[in-house]
Amino acid sequence: MDPATLIGAVLAFGALIGMMTIEHVSIMSIFLPGPLILVFGTTLGVGIASGALKDTINSFKVILPSILAKKHDASKAIDDLVSIAEKARANGLLALEQEAEGVDDPFLKGALQSVADGTDGDELRELLEDEIQGRTAQARQGAKFFMSMGGYAPTVGIIGTVVSLTHVLENLSSPDKLGPLIASAFIATLWGLISANLMWLPLAGRVKRVMELEVTRMTLLMEGVLAIQEGTQPRLLGSRLRAMVPKVDMPAEGKVVKSKKVTENEDVAA
Repeated sequence: MDPATLIGAVLAFGALIGMMTIEHVSIMSIFLPGPLILVFGTTLGVGIASGALKDTINSFKVILPSILAKKHDASKAIDDLVSIAEKARANGLLALEQEAEGVDDPFLKGALQSVADGTDGDELRELLEDEIQGRTAQARQGAKFFMSMGGYAPTVGIIGTVVSLTHVLENLSSPDKLGPLIASAFIATLWGLISANLMWLPLAGRVKRVMELEVTRMTLLMEGVLAIQEGTQPRLLGSRLRAMVPKVDMPAEGKVVKSKKVTENEDVAA
């Protein structure tokens, strides 16, 4: 998994706790049941009310897969497609049916099977594009849901503060109580801002980014399979697919050449 979410969460909450420690603010002073129930309960409630119940359930289902998502190795995927192209060029497209049996990726497996079954190129492209949309629909909804939660939370916090301040006004005759009451009143606003900017919005961004990477991965596979179906020369296919991938996601050519030279020298020595 990519550790960005874990590192970011630890850094963000660590900085908050560090600030409170430096300012000699009791950490437990912000954990008041009333504001916590109001902010998280109401935010979740309006989030559910803004859509269908299944949208909420599906949105929470994408949290763990998004956090634990593995980094896609574009270079390996391209090498695998080039290898498949070489076998298809040598043995024909029907050989892709056997290749599909050894593929673990359901998307690539289905695409290769469709080519082997003789599906028309235009129909196959449309089919695969629809499948990409379908596979990422849940993540898109999840990102939208958490983004809306990030928008609701600060406003809900302000509502909680306003409600608490009405209680403060009821105690104007007791000046000794005003300080603690006013401090408690602003806890709701604090949690609204914390939950929005340290939880819901970063979570929405994570889900959206993982979805974008998954779309990129499947698009790369789709273009590779369609090129194989068209009979594109394997070396040209590799160059074409590498041009679709950002250079930062591809291994440096110098490192690849170096590793090949080391291997050759080892073979000579042996």
